[in-house]
Amino acid sequence: MRISRYHHKRFQQPLHPSLTFQANELIKVPELRIIDETGAYLDVMTTKEAVKIAEERGYDLVVVNPVANPPVAKLLNLGQYKYEKEKELKKQKQALKQVETKGIRLTPRIGIHDLEMRQKQALEFLQDGNKIKVDIILKGRERQHMDIAFTLINNFINFLKQGLTIKVEQPPQNQGGRISTILAGEKKE
Repeated sequence: MRISRYHHKRFQQPLHPSLTFQANELIKVPELRIIDETGAYLDVMTTKEAVKIAEERGYDLVVVNPVANPPVAKLLNLGQYKYEKEKELKKQKQALKQVETKGIRLTPRIGIHDLEMRQKQALEFLQDGNKIKVDIILKGRERQHMDIAFTLINNFINFLKQGLTIKVEQPPQNQGGRISTILAGEKKE
């Protein structure tokens, strides 16, 4: 009986948890629908018979569709199959671009130069495809003048709208001494 090198414990832990394969002696179902290495349908047979055929032909028996009744297994090279599946998974991961939320903090007493720097920073974040969360934290007596903070944040949003097309995902709102809003750049199609 040939024991594949993939039965070693370190080979049973794939890069991604969803990439676990039932192969050769690890198959627990009694019957399988078998497809050979060329893609031709063989027959429904017991797992032991199928493993024996796979060993004779120099391939691994891998379950490719475990939810079918009976499960479908194929004769193939397990190492190559794992490699291809991991490659597909990496491509899918790269296709999903992670959108980060960057934070910009303002104060009601912010200087003109500091405000310009924050606006420039916000434009760069939005152009890179990130979302931004703009916060104004009010301290002490500043809490009595919410109107100044709302005016500042609305002016900030209006300035950004001049440079880019932006979408206000969360309008400015008071959250107990903190006024915040979430902005995102519009996707160009």
